[in-house]
Amino acid sequence: MPNPNENYSPKLCNDDLAPTRDQNWSWYNIFSFWMSDVHSMGGYVVAASFFALGLSSWQVLICLLVGICIVQFCANLVAKPSQLGGVPYAVLSRQAFGVFGANIPAVIRGMIAFAWYGIQTYLASNALMLTLLKFFPSLEPMTQPHFLGLSQLGWVCYITMWLLQAMVFWHGMAAIKRFIDIAGPAVYVVMFALAGWIVYRVGFSNLSLTLASKNLSAGEQGWLMLTATALVVSYFSGPLLNFGDFTRYGKSFAEVQRGNRWGLPFNYLLFSLVTVVIVSGTLPLFGQLITDPIETVTRLDSDIAVALGLLTMIVATIGINIVANFVSPAFDFSNCSPQKISFRTGGMIAAVGSFLLTPWNLFQSPELIHYTLDVLAAFIGPLFGILLVDFYIIKRGKLHVDDLYNATPEGRYWYKNGFNPNAIWALVPSVIIGLAISFTPSLHEVANFSWFIGAALGGGCYRIIARREWAANQSVTFAKTQLSKD
Repeated sequence: MPNPNENYSPKLCNDDLAPTRDQNWSWYNIFSFWMSDVHSMGGYVVAASFFALGLSSWQVLICLLVGICIVQFCANLVAKPSQLGGVPYAVLSRQAFGVFGANIPAVIRGMIAFAWYGIQTYLASNALMLTLLKFFPSLEPMTQPHFLGLSQLGWVCYITMWLLQAMVFWHGMAAIKRFIDIAGPAVYVVMFALAGWIVYRVGFSNLSLTLASKNLSAGEQGWLMLTATALVVSYFSGPLLNFGDFTRYGKSFAEVQRGNRWGLPFNYLLFSLVTVVIVSGTLPLFGQLITDPIETVTRLDSDIAVALGLLTMIVATIGINIVANFVSPAFDFSNCSPQKISFRTGGMIAAVGSFLLTPWNLFQSPELIHYTLDVLAAFIGPLFGILLVDFYIIKRGKLHVDDLYNATPEGRYWYKNGFNPNAIWALVPSVIIGLAISFTPSLHEVANFSWFIGAALGGGCYRIIARREWAANQSVTFAKTQLSKD
């Protein structure tokens, strides 16, 4: 049987990066993808913190709904070209940045995943350690700092979680698909059970959807609502950028849109409401407001319930880690050298790199975490803007898949020696401005909007710089229209 990819350049293609011919993901698989992304310890804390801003419940829900609808809109935009061509984010980036220039956005996304993969693995290992201590208190002496800032038990738990995730990933996208189909619903079961238990213990009348009471002016309320909305989008900016890594397997674009509709507005609001019931119940039940799901679960009066709850949190964290921080660098690093780095090898590079970063030390510094979030948005926003402006405005929604794998000057995406100077010149100043905002103390509040600023700057600059290409495509389209009329 002939190989359909035999005419593609080996410098740009391998079995993992080639256009997929097996587009079998239904709307439920996309729905499960978002469930795995939402149902994590980070997602829980973020949703809970919105209700503690001092806004009334209806204001917070509006912020959540508007923010997640923006994410849904952007997800549909990002999904279309990858689903159309069956290609991952790194390969799609060749259309805007050039067949070799695409390594720039690919490496940026891959490096961002390094740190977050390690941090999420560390969070999951913490949950595992608490589970072990609950049933084996004699392990307590092993929790003292031992090597590189981590205890002996911490090392055991971290390596265990690292290996478990690697095992799931090593079996490929089919195994990842099955895993995320289970992970999301499993968290819902535990969350609903925990919410029901809290309502039973404290009574529904003692719950309040407003977890903080502050006297805010109309202007302060409006600014907080805008900030909360922006944070929702920023929280999902990472997986949103490489969403094409998953939508390339979608049966149709309509199936992807349906999965986004159920997986984002419906799923996120339901998750948020369950979250606030749990968080608000901690105040009358334990005498303090607890936004950390692990701490809440550990205070249950049943060892079995604690174990099930923590194990489910582990499953949820593995799910989001694979979705957001494993699959993306796997494709991204493979894109840099397709013949030497496979999908599996690329993923393992990210896994080993995250290990060497000693993420437990990074996570222990809130200031570093804050700057990491801002820097992430400063890079991801411009990339997002450039990719969408290129596909929808400059290229007018057209994608020539074969040219994505053409490493000769005859290819449409060769540009200048395989690099598109227009995209690079649009990216550099946009990122620099975003970083300047992030590291300027007086602009701290503005930094929450780094993703929006970066997307607008990146897309706007690229539209101006690439105006000649846009005009040329306009002329071609006009000529074809006139020809068809004649």
